[in-house]
Amino acid sequence: MKELLWHGLKEALALEIGVPVGLIEEPNREGQGDFALPCFELAKQQKRAPQEIAKEIEEKHKTPAFFSEVKAQGPYVNFYVDWIVFGQILLDKIDSKFGTKLCKGKVLIEHTSINPNASPHVGRSRNAIIGDTLTRILRYMGYNVESHYYVNDVGKQIALMVYYSRMKKIKKLDFSSLLKLYIEANEWQAQNPGEEEKVFKLLWNYESGNKKLQTEFHRFVDVALKGQIKVLGELNISYDKFDFESDYLRGKTIPAILKKLESTGKLFVDRYGRKVLDLAGFNIAMESPVLVLTRRDGTSLYQLRDIAYTLDKVKKAKDLNILILGEDQKLYFQQLSSALKILGYESPAVVHYSFILLPSGKMSTRTGNVVLLEDFMGEVKEKAKEEVKQRYPELKEKELNRRASAISIAAVRYSIIKVAPEKNVLFKLDEALKFEGDTGPYMLYTYARANSVLEKAKKWKTYSAAKLEDPRERFLLRLLAQYTSVLEKSREELRPHYLASYTRELADGFNTFYQVLPVLKAEKGLKEARLQLVKAVRDVLGSAMMLLGFTLLDEM
Repeated sequence: MKELLWHGLKEALALEIGVPVGLIEEPNREGQGDFALPCFELAKQQKRAPQEIAKEIEEKHKTPAFFSEVKAQGPYVNFYVDWIVFGQILLDKIDSKFGTKLCKGKVLIEHTSINPNASPHVGRSRNAIIGDTLTRILRYMGYNVESHYYVNDVGKQIALMVYYSRMKKIKKLDFSSLLKLYIEANEWQAQNPGEEEKVFKLLWNYESGNKKLQTEFHRFVDVALKGQIKVLGELNISYDKFDFESDYLRGKTIPAILKKLESTGKLFVDRYGRKVLDLAGFNIAMESPVLVLTRRDGTSLYQLRDIAYTLDKVKKAKDLNILILGEDQKLYFQQLSSALKILGYESPAVVHYSFILLPSGKMSTRTGNVVLLEDFMGEVKEKAKEEVKQRYPELKEKELNRRASAISIAAVRYSIIKVAPEKNVLFKLDEALKFEGDTGPYMLYTYARANSVLEKAKKWKTYSAAKLEDPRERFLLRLLAQYTSVLEKSREELRPHYLASYTRELADGFNTFYQVLPVLKAEKGLKEARLQLVKAVRDVLGSAMMLLGFTLLDEM
C-alpha cells in the first residue's frame, strides 16, 4: 500500500491541498504537526497574508485521508496523522522484510579496488564499507545489484615487486610478507633511481604478452587479492565480480576507443609521442586540461583502460552505475567523465569520500605509516571479547568469540558509515566499543533487548494501535513509518549515513519508551499493543542493521 511510505503520505497530502510536495515540512517537534506547511511561498504567489492562507487551508481541508486534524497556527498549517488508523495499518504491515521490492532495475557498484601489493590498511576500509552498505540497501529495495572489484593488476607497483623479488631471489611468497616486500622495494628504488628504467622495461614486456611474466605478475596478484578478500570478509564485505585491468591490454576495445576519439578531433600526439585527449571546455581546474592515454610506444595507460572498463560497466547495467572513490580522485574523475562525454556516454554516479586518519596524518602504504586492517580488527575483537567476558563470565569460548566478532564488526562499520562521506573519520576504539551512545554495539544491545521482551511474551493474538496514546509510542510509530523514506533518501543521494542516523534515532526512541513504559506488565489490551510495537521496532531495527552490515545477536 503506497500510503505506508512516509513520503507517499506526504505526497498524498500535497495532492489533497494542491501544493508542491517540496513545500511540506516535517517539524518533528512537540506541539507541532507530523507535517507542516509554511505559507510564505504561497503568500508571495497569491499576494495575500500567509496567516490568511493558512486559515483558509484549515477550513477547506478538515480531514485528509489518514489525518486526524488540520490546524492553522499563524502562517503555518499543521497536519496531524491519525495514528489509530494509520498506526494500525503500519503495525499490520511491518515485518522483517518491510521496505523490500520498492524498486526495479539493474545496478552495478564498483568499490574498494585496493592495489594488489599489500594487506589493506584501515584507511582503505571506508571505500569498501560505503560500497558494501549501498549494495545492501539497493538490493534490499528490489534492485538487481552486482558489486564489482576492479583489480589493478597492471602497473609499476607490481612490476617493481616482481623485479625486486627476482633480484633478491625470493621464491616463497605469502600475504603477510607483501607489505614488507613492497616497502623494501620502494626504499631500494629510491636509493637506486637508475634501475627504474629496467622496472618499466619489465612492465612493457608484461603488457606486450610475455607469458612467463604474466605468470609471475599473477602470482603476486593472486596472493594479494585472496588475502585482501579474506581480511575484508572479516567485516562482512563480499563481492559478486572481480574485473581485471589486464583484460583490457589486448583486444579490439581500446583500438576502437582511440579511433572514435580521433574522429572527434580531440585526440592528438604530444611532443613526447604520447596520445593525449584535449579536455578544453570541460571546466577542469588544470593549466593544460588534457588526459594522457598512451605511452610514446603506443601501449595504453591506466586512464585508457579505465575508459574501456567503464564502457563495459555501462553495457552491463544501464539503469545505474555507481563508483566509490576517494576525494583525492576528484580531478581524475572529472577527466574520466569528460572523456566519456566526448565518446557520447554518461559517467557513473560517484560517491567521493574523505579519509580515516592516523594521529600522524593520512595513511601511506608506500612508506609503511599504516595500521593494517587485519591487525586493527584483531585488536577490536580482543577488546570486545574482554567486554563480553566481564558481562557474561559463564560463556564458553566459541560463543564468546561469536559475540565478540559481531560486536567488533558493528563497532567498526558503524563508526565509519555514520559519518557523511565528505567528512573525515576519527576512529576512537574505546568509544566505538561502548554499549551506550552513538555506537554499533549500542544498536546490537537495543535489538537484543527488544528480542528478549518478545521471547518472554511468546505469543499474542490481537492488538489495537488505538491503545498507543503515549507520545513516546507515537514517536516510535512515526519513526517506523519513515523507514522506507530513509531508504529512498539513502538510495537517491547515495549517502548511507542517513540510514545509520535513522538506526540510532530508532534505538534511542525504543530505549526511552522501554525505560518508562511497562510492556510485559502492562494491562490487558495495552500489553498486546506494546508488544506489537516492540516487534515492529525489532524487525525494522534488525533490517536496518543488516543493511549496515552488522551480524545480529539475539542476546548480548
